[in-house]
Amino acid sequence: MTHDPPPPTSSPAPPGLTVASGILALAVAMGVGRFAFTPLMPLMMRDGTLSAADGALWAAANYGGYLAGALTASWFSGAPRRGVQLSLTGVALATLAMACIGGESLALLGAVLRAAAGVFSAWALVCASSWCLAELARRHVPQLGAWIYTGVGLGIALAGALAWLGGQQPASRLWLELGLAAAAGALFVGLAPGSRSSIPGPAAHRPAPAAPGRQRGHLELMLCYGTFGFGYIVPATFLPAMARQLVSDPLVFGLTWPLFGLAAALSVALAARWLSAWPRRRVWALAQGIMAFGTALPLAAQSLWTLAASAVLVGGTFMVATMAGLQLAREQLPANPTPLLARMTVAFAAGQIAGPLFVRLLGPGSWAGWDALAWANAVSTVLLALTAAWLWRDPRPLPFTLRQAP
Repeated sequence: MTHDPPPPTSSPAPPGLTVASGILALAVAMGVGRFAFTPLMPLMMRDGTLSAADGALWAAANYGGYLAGALTASWFSGAPRRGVQLSLTGVALATLAMACIGGESLALLGAVLRAAAGVFSAWALVCASSWCLAELARRHVPQLGAWIYTGVGLGIALAGALAWLGGQQPASRLWLELGLAAAAGALFVGLAPGSRSSIPGPAAHRPAPAAPGRQRGHLELMLCYGTFGFGYIVPATFLPAMARQLVSDPLVFGLTWPLFGLAAALSVALAARWLSAWPRRRVWALAQGIMAFGTALPLAAQSLWTLAASAVLVGGTFMVATMAGLQLAREQLPANPTPLLARMTVAFAAGQIAGPLFVRLLGPGSWAGWDALAWANAVSTVLLALTAAWLWRDPRPLPFTLRQAP
């Protein structure tokens, strides 16, 4: 009696390695490519190599690059893992180049490099989400997908800790160290075995044309995700700088950013462990509601304690909201979620560009006793609370049908 050999699998990698690759990819892309400038900006200002105006230009360039990356991430719809590999290599190279620039060209070249890092970060987030979530679902362990988003918080915490502990070094040395760390992470993800393709080809499943109700639901999700981008960006951009206004010691003001990242990593791990059975809309709503409280805290008092609490509350929810939002997008379009993931990331990028622009529009003055940052936090609190209430009201997934290709 003979037995047919088992069908070959398309990926030799165990699920744990896929999760590890996703964690490391997001740690490099977001912790370094996206957020490394936040803890390094006050150090560069301390060194006299960067002015506040140039710092604002670099931040805006990174946000603009992130928006451009979100708009073009669908290029990798058929090969998300290739997009991950390309984007991580780009993050490493752009970060290493930051250590090599200086002089009169610093402001312009730095803005260009931060814009490039923003593009690569958006590609990595969309492609890593698409590849890892699809691969884990194909291997019948979709519940492990939530764990990859701990990588963002871990990357932020590690980059922040490096800037905190090495704060006595010149900022250019820290850029070099972060670039080498990013290169090591990119090498690991690039060499790790993985699937040839996580998205079915054209002859496999194709999503049915979207019904008007579902398209409307997608627009509402994009609006909530864009509001989330606006709501978190003020503390995510200005917390260390706000803390530096209260105390000049980098071992004190620099601690806010590692706290932010550590809270992000721990909150995703807790959500993955204890909230896995919750509807994604409810998880997202809970995170967005707590974030609203975090943005409201600095309005009550300007102190290191309130800033630290804000860092924990906002840091502890922004990646849970990201995780739940992107998982919800995949529930809506399981056959190929990359286009919807990209559109939601575009909305998020637009929201986070609007945050600093709102602060800049208000300028250095004050209205009713509040400065621009306070007003931005107040608007964020209201918008986050409203969208949290909308997300909480209906935990049922939107209808979706999948038809078999003939």
